[in-house]
Parts: sequence; C-alpha cells; structure tokens
Amino acid sequence: MSLFFDFIIENNGTENIFWIFYVMNLIFAAIAFKLGFARKLSLLKNIFVYFMLFVGTYIITIFSVLRMPMTESLIIIIIVLAIYRTRLHFQRKANNNNL
Repeated sequence: MSLFFDFIIENNGTENIFWIFYVMNLIFAAIAFKLGFARKLSLLKNIFVYFMLFVGTYIITIFSVLRMPMTESLIIIIIVLAIYRTRLHFQRKANNNNL
C-alpha cells in the first residue's frame, strides 16, 4: 500500500527507518511550506515556523512508520502547489504583457 515504505525497506532495511523517513518528511514539508505560503516572513517568524515544522514532522514520521501514506501525501501536495504556482506565474506574466 505504501510505495515509499516498501522501497525504503527494500533498499535500506529497518535499522534507521525512522530517521530516514524523518529527514524525507522534513524536506518535503519544508518544500510544501515554501510553495504554499505566499507572504515573506521576518527572520524571527521564519525561525519559529521552521522550528515548529521540525517538531511537527516527528508526528508525521510516526504515521509514516505505521505505513500510512504521509510521505506520498506530502509529495502530492508539492506537485499540486508547484502546478498552481507555475500557472499563477504565467497568468501574472500574461497580465503584465497585456497592460
């Protein structure tokens, strides 16, 4: 059912499965945050958000290790947000050319 879980187990075994998923989920969550959050934050707010992301990813990783598709969901979120941001960029570019 969980494609990433099976792939990671086949290639790396079960020794460091939690930390492998933790790093992957942290990277995917940071990318999703960067793509999904439109406003620029101050440095202190950015540090706080990434710290909370660092802590919250622990819970997501527990669900990933329990074979729930959390990592796959993060990848889908990234793909959807990337498509949205790309279309928004092209639409704004077209609107600026028409003016």
